[in-house]
Amino acid sequence: MQVKVSQRRAVGRAGLELTALGLGCAAFGGLYRPIAADDALAALRAAWQAGIRHFDAAPMYGLGRAEHLLGHFLREESGNVDEAVISTKVGRLMALPRPGRELPPEPPKNPFDSGWNNGLGFREVFDYSYDGLMRSFDDSQQRLGMPGIDLLFVHDIGRVTHGERHDRTWKDLTGGGFRALVELREAGLIKGFGLGVNETQAIDEAMNETDLDCCLLAGRYTLLDRSGEELLAKARSRNVSIVAGGVYNSGILAARNAADRKFDYRDAPAEIVERVDSLAAICARFDVPLGAAAVQFPIRNEAITSVLVGARSVDDVTTSIDWFEREIPDALWSELDAAA
Repeated sequence: MQVKVSQRRAVGRAGLELTALGLGCAAFGGLYRPIAADDALAALRAAWQAGIRHFDAAPMYGLGRAEHLLGHFLREESGNVDEAVISTKVGRLMALPRPGRELPPEPPKNPFDSGWNNGLGFREVFDYSYDGLMRSFDDSQQRLGMPGIDLLFVHDIGRVTHGERHDRTWKDLTGGGFRALVELREAGLIKGFGLGVNETQAIDEAMNETDLDCCLLAGRYTLLDRSGEELLAKARSRNVSIVAGGVYNSGILAARNAADRKFDYRDAPAEIVERVDSLAAICARFDVPLGAAAVQFPIRNEAITSVLVGARSVDDVTTSIDWFEREIPDALWSELDAAA
């Protein structure tokens, strides 16, 4: 059955619904290259007019800029902010040195951090502790300019991201950070929480630590990378909803030119380009754009509540919507599954 963009789908035990297609705001922070505020707001406007009501941001995106732009649009332009479901992330604080506060040395760049071209002038400081997550929530309320945040995702926790710092950051989260999120949920200040990561193992382990509501898994359940499939089965058995992010694998599955051929936030290696060309050739035999298969692939799994796409322009938004609602024959899915 073809899924429509505006179709509402329940989030586990959280008592809220997401539209089947949501808009991620990473690009509004200047991911890969600068983006004008007017272009970001136009993209948000196009998504809203098409029926998208789930918007996902993070303090990291443009070092605060994406939350500012999203909040401005929802407050000043949407017409009914109460219709929106807002998710943002915790785990990074935006700070600058001042008398009485010295910032820790900048950590080594993690493999999922590509930098921000026209972000704000803050430093990010990882903090997954009780106080850190509470402050992160307060700060996001301020940047968004609204008290209501529906979902909080613990951002970029995991062994791949943090390397030798993982044990410390995980101890902070399990020793106090999760307690902060439970308290916010019990107080009705958020409707649910989970992880927002590129690593399946982090979600797997977190499900054994606390009662998660919804997690954002980026890039690990796509046409190119199905490594999250086993995790999805566990999440469904635990009534944990999954939002599929990074469905274009950082751009390569929707690339219109060589500059957009990114994979996991870096220029795609030759073997990935070759695999993508093979998948594109299969789609071409059915007269289906590769991007259409990419954006629809996750929603075929019953564990996936919604799909999150990014955009830099109105054209990006409308293209993803057209792809998401395009009819795709079962025979194409069979060939793509066989080629996995």
